[in-house]
Amino acid sequence: MAQNIKLKIAGIEYPMVASSPEMEETMRTAAEEINRKFASYDAKYPGKNTLDKLIIVTLNETVNRIACQKKMQALGEEAKALQDGLETYLSGLK
Repeated sequence: MAQNIKLKIAGIEYPMVASSPEMEETMRTAAEEINRKFASYDAKYPGKNTLDKLIIVTLNETVNRIACQKKMQALGEEAKALQDGLETYLSGLK
């Protein structure tokens, strides 16, 4: 069941809808992580405005997500190759 929640990110409150308790927990965890990173950039770049710092957070998170996707794809390909090799080996034992 969907639930209306509010998340505070960089001092601004956003109304959101969580589709499940698990999603709500994930969204709250994500907001906490964004706020941690924002605070880090806030300390590093005190003269930058909120939007600039959120853009830096977004860019870094997107780069990390893409890197993880590429790694997951490579691991999936490696797992498939290992499975194919195992099946070939096992069929040779017959």
